[in-house]
Amino acid sequence: MTGSRVVALGHYQPAKVLTNDDLAAMVDTSDEWITSRVGIKTRHVGGPDEPVDEMAAHAGAKALATAGLQASDIDLVLVATSTAIDRSPSMSARVAARLGMGSPAVMDINVVCSGFTHALATADHAIRAGAATRALVIGADKMADIADWTDRSTCVLLGDGAGAAVVTADPAADDAPGGPGIGPVLWGSVPEMGNAVRIEGTPPRFAQEGQSVYRWATTQLPPIARQVCEKAGIAPEELGAVVLHQANLRIIEPVARKIGAVNAVIARDVVDSGNTSAASIPMALSKLVERGEVASGAPVLLFGFGGNLSYAGQVIRCP
Repeated sequence: MTGSRVVALGHYQPAKVLTNDDLAAMVDTSDEWITSRVGIKTRHVGGPDEPVDEMAAHAGAKALATAGLQASDIDLVLVATSTAIDRSPSMSARVAARLGMGSPAVMDINVVCSGFTHALATADHAIRAGAATRALVIGADKMADIADWTDRSTCVLLGDGAGAAVVTADPAADDAPGGPGIGPVLWGSVPEMGNAVRIEGTPPRFAQEGQSVYRWATTQLPPIARQVCEKAGIAPEELGAVVLHQANLRIIEPVARKIGAVNAVIARDVVDSGNTSAASIPMALSKLVERGEVASGAPVLLFGFGGNLSYAGQVIRCP
């Protein structure tokens, strides 16, 4: 049974930027109110001509180029999203068509904000089982399409974007210094609290019980994240970076502190991008790598959480 590793990353965001002052002209809010409560300054918003699959394909193409691979080299495409409007063709099938792939397996995964880490684990499992050799794993969401722009408690959070990772088989991945290429996943949920984050209705709209999510994330998730490190054989102080779901700076900072990753770079892309749901982790990691803030081979904790009150995390070696 072979292991796997992430060999390249890519990300994409729409050109339009919505500032806190722009939002203050739309709803009863202010830059000070938003910054003090969630730490967000700007977010990118796609137009009607930028569907989810187009953003996903842009991020995927960038990751493939960085990896030095052709689209035809990919035999599995996974797209994590909760904002696909159509049931079929799936976002993964549309991405494969946009990129001109041959005959990959295609699958969408909807676990909302923890979708990417679920999808990454699924790709790792498929490769270990011999069902795939090279996977393109994408998190992409267009939250502007489901935002209630009259609700100041939620519309200030949301942004659009996509992040992608190329994952390949590597027989030596589990034995390399710095831990496995992609470590064992730890995932789960709290079904009885699933309604705390919702995308419901026609047309669908995003809503959440903010205080319930905040209490759950800041009190229940740090010990689970530490268990993710234990499963990978990595101590928190050995981490080179921590990339949590970019939900809210007031969640990210205390959770990262409680994990004990005292030497790690903490991703804070939420300040510039807002909450992009499944896109947030791969997009934030791609930016850290692009800026050279994390060394190649360094252990990185990825930890998604949110919708369904689900969570999934793994430690990977930075490409």
